[in-house]
Amino acid sequence: MIDNYFENVSNNEKKDLACEIILELGDKEYWDTKDENFKKKMSEVYKKQVDDLEMLVPNFKVASAIIHYDETSPHLHIVGVPIKYKNKNGMEKQVGKSDVFTKESLIRLQDKMRTLCIEEFNQVYSLDSTLKQKQKGRNRDIHVSDMDNYIEMKKQIEKNTENLKQANKKSSELKQNSKDIKDKIDKLKVSRFNKDNYILSKEDKKTFIDFINQVDNTNKEYDKIQTLSNTLVNAHEQLKDKNNKIKTLTENNEVLNLRVKTLNDTIKEKNNEISFLKSKIQDLKDTIDYWKDKFSKLISFLHDKLHSWYDKDDKYIDVINDMYDDNVLDDDNIEELDLSKGKDDFER
Repeated sequence: MIDNYFENVSNNEKKDLACEIILELGDKEYWDTKDENFKKKMSEVYKKQVDDLEMLVPNFKVASAIIHYDETSPHLHIVGVPIKYKNKNGMEKQVGKSDVFTKESLIRLQDKMRTLCIEEFNQVYSLDSTLKQKQKGRNRDIHVSDMDNYIEMKKQIEKNTENLKQANKKSSELKQNSKDIKDKIDKLKVSRFNKDNYILSKEDKKTFIDFINQVDNTNKEYDKIQTLSNTLVNAHEQLKDKNNKIKTLTENNEVLNLRVKTLNDTIKEKNNEISFLKSKIQDLKDTIDYWKDKFSKLISFLHDKLHSWYDKDDKYIDVINDMYDDNVLDDDNIEELDLSKGKDDFER
């Protein structure tokens, strides 16, 4: 017999009466840039997290939930009691941390809580933040290089950048050629017949025409590359934005699926409990009917012993009186036995 369960568990090194869970969202770098009012809104997020924890782990009974705002980042300390039911040895209901929290169940719980937490954070703060990628050891931010099609897009941008370098090189050449052309123009001779005209050699004419064509081609190529570069940069930014939105929608969908699955599991568990209780109720009804029949037969037996004209036995009167005194029989039973009738009534 255990007189004090608390002392019994406390004195057992293999058992923990309660356990603690710490929840934290964001790191020091993130929260250092936020003011006190912004931090305090995490109370709404963490309150919902307590509800989610109780939803996901119904066998963990939360006893205390305290938010700390005086450290690096707002975080929640939860203390609760893990309970194991339907134990065959000892009490039916016992403390059972190792049964409620295993290594595998904690990994699954962390994944689910992460999904729910970021969804609640975005709702409270009206944001569309995404989670850091979960890794063993140190977590890291999800880099844009992890996005679909980004690597190919980056190659195109790098290729275009190289083309821009070539265009810049040609532009520099044009500047030098332009200087040479200016020198040639300065050296042109004035026409004898018209001082407003200059004498241009066939060779200089060809040089001027080649230069003009070079300028036109280089400008066209440069404009084309610059337009492509702007298009790629815009496409890159749009791709990042769309991927972020897709990730947010995916996480929100995971949250809904998680809640639906948890509720379905709860419904299934409750249905099993209802089926079990119905079975117990039927067993109890069968037991009641059995003893009700037995009791009816007992009353009938006593009635026969008291009122049979050929086998009347007055000693049962004393038995009936004792049963009445001990509350085995009530007034209705006595009335049913009809003790007021005497022997003469049956002789007639």
